[in-house]
Amino acid sequence: MTGRVMPGKRGWCGMACAVLLMAAGPARGQSFGVDLRNTLMPASGGMAGTSVAAPQDFLSAINANPAALTQYEGTHFSIGGGFVEATANLTQTAPVRLLGVEPFSAKSSTPGAIVPAIGVAQELDQLPLPTTVGLALVGAAGAGTSYVGQPASNGTSSYLLVLEFAPSVAVALTDRLSLGGTLFIGDAYASGPFVGRSTMTNAYALRGGVGLDYRIGDATWLGAYYQSTQAFRFQDQVVLFQQAGPRDVDIGLPQQVGVGIANSSLLDGRLLLAADALYLDWDSAALFQSLYQGQWVMQLGAQYRVNDRLTTRVGYALAGNPIDHTVGSRIGPVEVPGGIPAVKYLQSQYAVVNQHRFTAGLGFADVLPGIDFDGFAGGMFPESEQLGATTFTSLASWWIGLGFTWHYDRARGR
Repeated sequence: MTGRVMPGKRGWCGMACAVLLMAAGPARGQSFGVDLRNTLMPASGGMAGTSVAAPQDFLSAINANPAALTQYEGTHFSIGGGFVEATANLTQTAPVRLLGVEPFSAKSSTPGAIVPAIGVAQELDQLPLPTTVGLALVGAAGAGTSYVGQPASNGTSSYLLVLEFAPSVAVALTDRLSLGGTLFIGDAYASGPFVGRSTMTNAYALRGGVGLDYRIGDATWLGAYYQSTQAFRFQDQVVLFQQAGPRDVDIGLPQQVGVGIANSSLLDGRLLLAADALYLDWDSAALFQSLYQGQWVMQLGAQYRVNDRLTTRVGYALAGNPIDHTVGSRIGPVEVPGGIPAVKYLQSQYAVVNQHRFTAGLGFADVLPGIDFDGFAGGMFPESEQLGATTFTSLASWWIGLGFTWHYDRARGR
């Protein structure tokens, strides 16, 4: 694996790891729609999430193209995460009477978020075909805003957090072709976005992912993956105005496909260039099918290995604006009081409209024997959106993160 798993000492370190804070708030800032993808992974985070063909951390393989796990030999354990801080603003210029909302302009008070990225990968050399298994706990999706400090908002707030427990397996069918699969066991927490009496509830759902990875020559990789939709049902989450009894709320993550290419032939193998194209089918996702349209994402990343210990990374992602401007008066099965203007108002709670994201990162091998460090930072250019005639929203964000990876049996000659 170019620039990621390099020759080095065989490290065995005693570890005493504190429990990582799972989430201080929803990680909205750098997501595509509400889907985080690999934008907060220890190494991929510095490359704007680029990771389909040749991921530079095994967590990114588990979370996207599991076939790429075969690029990691030996045993690896990683613990890390990212912190995201977003600035969201909402201006409502006309009342939405049936929601009890009056005109106001305010900044969201939702705090920043800590999102985990923890996992282990193990090569199994006793099987008929080379096999690598992995297990990860990652933050998969997040979004949210809160304007409860504005009486005119009538307590408007929303929250969504999805954590995934993800066992994964990859098999090298030939020296060049690998096949892999991941089962995502999702634990989600949500409140809102409907204005009314809403409670924080949680739900569970499964998601499947499969991938292929093919090596062309000695320096080029091609990758592709597919992930199914993931449908959560939050029972008795909200009581809408003018309606009796609590209502269940269905929220889902979209089915998606991704393809990628990576090449490390330049500068004596020290420079890795990679590109991914992703499509998120929001029409397959409960609730968001009423707010979003299908979304294309292009991710570009570069990694330069300065020497055997220091690696630098940069990345850029261009994401289409997912906002659907042809909404009706319903969100899923729920007829929203106030019709289309009310739906537009609720749509602003998940208006991740930003198209441009830039990132940078560093990697240090053997900060201690057998332990690598990766760090990254990024920002999303401010964007704004007019939703209907009376609702205006804007969003900007930045994020940082890090990870430590223990290599118990570094692969030689990688």
